[in-house]
Amino acid sequence: ANCSLQRMCFSVLGWEVLLGSPAASTNRFLVWSVDRMTKWSIKPVCFALLEQGDPCQINLPVTVYKPPDNVSIDFVNHTGPMLEGHPYTLQCIVHDVAPVKNLMVTFYRGQTRLDTLQSNKNTERSEPVTEIFTLNITPSKDDDGVQYWCQAKLELGPDGPLPPPVVMSQNFTATVFCEFNCKHSLLEGDSLSCKVRGNPQPLVTWYRDGQVVVLPTHSSKKHAGKYTVLAKGPFEQKNFTLEVEILGGSGKFWKSALFCTVLYKHVFLEFIATSKQID
Repeated sequence: ANCSLQRMCFSVLGWEVLLGSPAASTNRFLVWSVDRMTKWSIKPVCFALLEQGDPCQINLPVTVYKPPDNVSIDFVNHTGPMLEGHPYTLQCIVHDVAPVKNLMVTFYRGQTRLDTLQSNKNTERSEPVTEIFTLNITPSKDDDGVQYWCQAKLELGPDGPLPPPVVMSQNFTATVFCEFNCKHSLLEGDSLSCKVRGNPQPLVTWYRDGQVVVLPTHSSKKHAGKYTVLAKGPFEQKNFTLEVEILGGSGKFWKSALFCTVLYKHVFLEFIATSKQID
């Protein structure tokens, strides 16, 4: 930094600073420089001793910054798959960044910005700190397979580095299990099967109109209706209802498969509707 005066109306020009203070000079300018900044809080002052009158001085504002060592993203008190419609909290952890008051964190779902947050620590502390930012989300089945990530940016103003320092987290892929009653259409001749798994393996019973049934392997119009599976485990029991519509038709059809996974605490239900070509 250069401190200078336009007129030779002073006897001494100098810097008052804790690091790398140069010797006072009678020249019209005096440069203060450091090879390595080792102070997080520093307030340099340039002063001039005038030949007449009181000395004058000017403060030089200095911001010492440090980009994060690392940025990570995960869930608060949760691991593994998410359940559709249930609330979860993402957290973005920014490690060793300074100054924290200039830190902005943005959460992303794929390339879609979810929210941008600023540190709520209104502090003049200059040393690097680790800050945690959180965002509440409620996933849907459309979020299955998407990637969540976050970005930390130091906004240091027009006098700061351009572009601003940015550090991104890793991506993590979300797995979302769905929990809902759904309707599915089958062509005549399609089969409907269901995999039920748990730890330990639950006892599974299928019902239709209140009667115990076996799932159709070659469907016809008479198989239309609501099917309910009851899965009993040692810790709990759960049920799931699937409304099945049977479609007739002629010609050649390819029917897409239905694959719906339902997650409970100890029971997993996987519904698979298979189709074949019909002539």
